[in-house]
This record gives sequence, C-alpha cells and structure tokens, in this order.
Amino acid sequence: MPATEGAVAAPRRSVFADLSLSAIIAGFVTVLVGFTSSAVIVFQAAQALGAGPREIGSWMWALGLGMGLTCIGLSLRYRRPVVTAWSTPGAALLVTSVAGLSMSDAVGAFMVSAALIVLCGATGWFERVISRIPVPLASAMLAGVLVRFGMDAFTAMHAQFVLVFAMFAVYLVGRRFWPRHAVPGVLALGVAVAALQGQLHLADVRLELAQPAFVMPTFSWAAVIGVAIPLFAVTMASQNVPGVAVMRAFGYDTPVSPLITWTGLATLLLAPFGAYALNLAAITAAICMGREAHEDSAHRYTAAVSAGAFYVVLGLFGATIGALLAAFPKELVLALAGLALINTIGGGLAAATRDESQREAALVTFLITASGTSLFGIGSAFWGLVGGVLALLVLSRRPVQPAK
Repeated sequence: MPATEGAVAAPRRSVFADLSLSAIIAGFVTVLVGFTSSAVIVFQAAQALGAGPREIGSWMWALGLGMGLTCIGLSLRYRRPVVTAWSTPGAALLVTSVAGLSMSDAVGAFMVSAALIVLCGATGWFERVISRIPVPLASAMLAGVLVRFGMDAFTAMHAQFVLVFAMFAVYLVGRRFWPRHAVPGVLALGVAVAALQGQLHLADVRLELAQPAFVMPTFSWAAVIGVAIPLFAVTMASQNVPGVAVMRAFGYDTPVSPLITWTGLATLLLAPFGAYALNLAAITAAICMGREAHEDSAHRYTAAVSAGAFYVVLGLFGATIGALLAAFPKELVLALAGLALINTIGGGLAAATRDESQREAALVTFLITASGTSLFGIGSAFWGLVGGVLALLVLSRRPVQPAK
C-alpha cells in the first residue's frame, strides 16, 4: 500500500540482479506516457522562440539526456525510484510568455530559474516546507492526479472499443493469474491489435541522431522577470511539490534536497542546448513506484533506472524516437497508462481515508486535485494540497459538541 511501501532500502546488490521484465516495461511505459502526453507542448515552446528542426532536436537531446542521467544517477545513488521529467506547465508558460524574446535571452532565463532551484535545494528550504505535508493529504493528491488517467482508459473505449476492451480483458486475466506480468501483457496485446488494425504509423520513422545546438546565453531584466521567475515558481509548485508528495505517499524517504539540487544543476548545464526546466516527476513516477513495476518495493528503483535508459536513447535519437512513440494510437497509450495505474489509485485512496480525523481534509485534496483546476498558471495538484491543509487546520479545531 502506498503509505507503507518503500520504507526499506534495497541491499547493495547488482542492479542486474534486482532488474526484472516488469521493471523494464514500467520504465518504458513511463517514457511512453511522459512523451506522448506533453511533447507537443515542448515543441510549441521551442517554436515560439523561433526554433527550427535542428534546434527542436537539440531541445529533445538536452531534455532526454538530462532526464535520463538524473533518473539513473539518483536512483542508483539512493536505491529508490527517482523519476525526473521536463516541466510540462513550464513549457506551456513559455508558449505564451516568450513573445519578443530572443533564444539567447530565453536561455539566460532558463539558467536563472535553474539557479533559483539549486538555491532551494542546497539550502534545504524546500525540504523543510514539503516535510510538513501529512501522508493522507499526499496520498489523496496522488489519487487525484492519477484518477483522470484511470477514467481516460475507459473513455478511450468509445473511439477504439476492440483495442481497449481487449487490453482490459488481458489486464483482468493477467491480474488473476500472472500479476507481475499483467501490464507487459497489456502492452504486447495492444501493439499486436493496433498492428492488425493498421494503426501503427511507422512510415515516418527514420533512424537519425540528434545534433546538439549550443546557444550562448544573454541576460535581460525582461526575461528574468517575465520568464525566469514564473518558470521557477511553476516548476516548484506544479512539479516538484507533487513529485515529492508522490514519493512520500509510497513511503520512500529519499532525501529531497539533493534531488532538487541535482535537477537544478542538470538544467543549468544543459540549458544552452534547450533543457529549459528539469524537475521531479509525479504521474510518471507513480508508474515506477507501484506493484506493477516490482512486487518488492526495494527493487523498484530499477524501473526508474530503466526509464532513465529509455530517456537517454530518446535524447540521443531525438526526432526518431519521437516519431516512433507517436506511431502508437492515442487510445493505446491512454488505456495502457490507466490500467497500469489502477492499483496505485486504489492504494492512494485507501491511505488517504484510513485516518478518520484527516479523512475530510484528504477528500478535499483529492477533489480539488482531480478537478484539474488551474489558477495563476499553477496546476491543481498544488491547489489540492493548499485546500487540504486549509481544511485540516480548520477541521482540527472544531468545537467539542456537548453530550445530549
């Protein structure tokens, strides 16, 4: 169950001894879901700054390497699943806020934002704040973030009934007889059915290495105020806060400050090549932390290492991997993600509602998060935690009712 799993660190065995097929598949699903759900926003952000095909390829190279190396390095260092990602709300922010800026000014803003993230990590400020979030609220936020994916898996039946229903049937049979291999079976059948229906669009896939393009940063007050500070705020509130909450909901006590510091440093080094913001993942991290990744919670770090390896390949081959992942039908990706997260959603809800004294506050967190409400450019996961903490503070001070 998320609130208790992951508390025991793995013994220092060989990574290959801990690795399993289910962990490799979980890593692949993590990359598949992360890329297909938001890569188009990253492309739009690059294009808003006048990037052409070579520059977009460089952005994917930098982001892929940054995510991959931080996933691998941090997961191996702590023997716990640490999944990083690009900042999707950060990319959305760039699409609307970089008008009139040069690429060099934008790169300078990326570096200022990264420096602020490093400062928060190195000083421990962020960890001191995040450590105060109660586990029921973190679990409720996790369930609220993921519930949309669970619903989308079944909504996808409307457009592709045969494909999605076949995947669902295999999931049920797999969970009954081969629980560790249910998700790999779902993926294999989904690809097979899509191929038989002619829905795998592989014609545009060409093997081609990405070419990094260095941009010398320049710094302007307009870019710092209009891009760097909002990018920093959105990345910390909408990405790093939920990312830490997901880890805590699964019981992983990974030190937060080094994770934040290393994602900031990776962004700082790779920003001139297009890595605008790297941070802790939330939704995709849950795929690597659930039972489907590995029955033994101490071995699930190998799923994050596998995701990192796939991200490195994505970065090296840039547009090629992008075209390959885009070849999968959208409904296949939705169904795969939703089915892979069913147990995680259930575990989050169970942990959120176990303590009756915090149940209402946890439900407030869940409902706000699941609503998808976005205010001031900050996503619903952050506001769910804010609402839950507010409810907890108010409800914990209820007046005692006199006995009748």
